[in-house]
Amino acid sequence: MTHILNLNIPTEITKIKSNLLHQKQVEIFLKRDDLIHEIISGNKWRKLKYNFQQAKSQGHNTILSYGGPYSNHLHALSYACNKIGFDSIGIVRNGESYKDNSTLSFCKENNMKLYYLDRSNYRFNKYSQEILNDVKKKFSKFYIIPEGGNNFLGVKGCEEILCESNLNYDYVCAPVGTGCTASGLIRSMNNCHKFIGFSPFKKNIEQQKNIMHFCDFKLYNNWSLISDNHFGGFGKIDDNLINFVRQFKLNHSIELDLVYMGKLFYSLFYLITQDFFLKKTKILVLHTGGLQGVQGFNLGTS
Repeated sequence: MTHILNLNIPTEITKIKSNLLHQKQVEIFLKRDDLIHEIISGNKWRKLKYNFQQAKSQGHNTILSYGGPYSNHLHALSYACNKIGFDSIGIVRNGESYKDNSTLSFCKENNMKLYYLDRSNYRFNKYSQEILNDVKKKFSKFYIIPEGGNNFLGVKGCEEILCESNLNYDYVCAPVGTGCTASGLIRSMNNCHKFIGFSPFKKNIEQQKNIMHFCDFKLYNNWSLISDNHFGGFGKIDDNLINFVRQFKLNHSIELDLVYMGKLFYSLFYLITQDFFLKKTKILVLHTGGLQGVQGFNLGTS
């Protein structure tokens, strides 16, 4: 499958340089998984890889998954399925109001069938047998990948990320959505290293629960999550964040999205200013892509 998609794996690691990091004697290395592929970037292929293999081995022709109206997961899934030869179905949260946006239009261009649920049904009933039976009636039978690829096979794919680096780091940092990528990273880390997940939500109870499902706390207790303490919750942005992301690109020639990576680096730099990390600390940050979602924000003129 990888040869069909022409994926760039393993990805390079870039050292981030700034006066702040020099002053605080902290080093940041960015694993550029955003360069895996123009469309299937970041952690997306990691979570799809073994699910695709399982679907094929079980004789499925169609893959169903879930996401919001600007979902990076559905965006990548529709493209990968179309290229590899699977049909695809996306169950979209509150998608009827956004059916012509750039993300969902792209999914439809890649032959993904869309099934819309209101927020309440999506939150409480999206995996219900009643809804799945209705989807099956409208379309066909399918292999299910949970929202964000958050199952054991998705975690298994994410466990391979750190195997591509021989860097001697103290911390690994990554954004946390469902917790799938975080779980894979935590499971593959040495316990003398620490993982910090940056969550774009006001609260991270669901993310903690998801991670603990895959990472028994008796075996994996070297991780913590930090909620969005600056911008008010998921998808919320302000001029400070926009200006930070723009300046980051000018300084480092690296683009960040506003939902995940932009907030991670904003919070990470804030922690460094507060001397959260000891001197000579080495931090490996995973760039999880997500750049297509930037189109959902009106950034004005640059």
